[in-house]
Amino acid sequence: MARAARLMPGGVSSPVRAFGGVGGEPFVVSSGAGARIRDVDGREYIDYVMSWGALALGHAAPAVLDAVECALRRGTSFGMPTELEADLAEAITARMPHVEMLRFVSSGSEATMSAVRLARAFTGRSAILKFDGCYHGHADGFLVRAGSGIATLGLPDSPGVPQALASLTLVSPFNDAARVREMARIHASSLAAIIVEPVVGNAGFIAPDSAFLPELRAIADETGALLIFDEVMTGFRIAPGGARERFGVVPDLTTLGKVMGGGLPAAAYGGRREIMELVAPAGPVYQAGTLSGNPLAMAAGLATLRALTPALHDRMAARTARLVSGFGESAARAGLPFTADHAGSMWGYFFRSEPVRDFTQARASDTALFRRFYHAALARGVFMAPSPFEAAFVSAAHGDAEIDATLDRLDDALRAAVAS
Repeated sequence: MARAARLMPGGVSSPVRAFGGVGGEPFVVSSGAGARIRDVDGREYIDYVMSWGALALGHAAPAVLDAVECALRRGTSFGMPTELEADLAEAITARMPHVEMLRFVSSGSEATMSAVRLARAFTGRSAILKFDGCYHGHADGFLVRAGSGIATLGLPDSPGVPQALASLTLVSPFNDAARVREMARIHASSLAAIIVEPVVGNAGFIAPDSAFLPELRAIADETGALLIFDEVMTGFRIAPGGARERFGVVPDLTTLGKVMGGGLPAAAYGGRREIMELVAPAGPVYQAGTLSGNPLAMAAGLATLRALTPALHDRMAARTARLVSGFGESAARAGLPFTADHAGSMWGYFFRSEPVRDFTQARASDTALFRRFYHAALARGVFMAPSPFEAAFVSAAHGDAEIDATLDRLDDALRAAVAS
């Protein structure tokens, strides 16, 4: 890490990896297999970060390795179409029929940035509405009261974002449909899109109230704005078909990443055909990428989606529910303020007595206790996100043995956190 810090800002390639939210120095990973990772000092951890949600099948999943090796032997990149792109696009649209067309890119930030550009072109408007604590990548217009690493590092906004751009981003509390409706009424003539994480994962895990997403759909329809579901994190996690399947609400545009790349850099944005046909070369909205649709990433994503059957998804969800329930029972025995929730194989917790509905309540949780508990859990071989404002993930490789071991270790870590 000392060598890395001389060469890279903070010694990392993404800020939250630097342990700024919990203190101390991050460990350096040497390998992963199944539900576990090992560091360069030989310590092993049961992993609930799972490459920030990307590894639905676990580390070094044989199906993914075989698919990538097969693709690798044919070449790493061509800069031309491959059959794998059409195969993965068909697999995605079969699970998400509202995504009638899509465009592959290489990162979630690219996907959300491109979706907003497309929404602006389709509506002829400029403003977007996002939610306090929701993180949609590091494009300028999104770094306004974002969650995730921004919140962890105490940076409410980022220097380098011009005020002229920031002024085009409206921000509302999550789960406050009345506030959204009022803002949309005031800015109806300029509002191009409402963009939301259907389940918030970048302010900790925060589920939507039952009426919230349907209200966003109604508000978008009333104002002529587009509704964008940022499913970079939730896609193929909270249900086999994502947020539409779980909540019954249909967005105009959807952004995807993480699981759909099977652990390799891949993302996509897509939606209604009439909107997507504005994207070049079919239409005038320009967006391009040399490595978009990279065959290795397409192979990894296709292998992941084929293996991630509804039955496997249900088993992962059941183990996630058992983990969250057992974790809550341990916190209750320790006499700690605690709330936790889950959707599919995505979950999260706060050291707070009441359920968390928005980012303001998330920030009011006991972050000092979180830091003590985090290091106690890590010392006992359980790796979770080094921030109180990140969700956690279970993979297909987390079997009953891993869940049992985790619950034992977390129970001990909670007692240690209380004693320290």
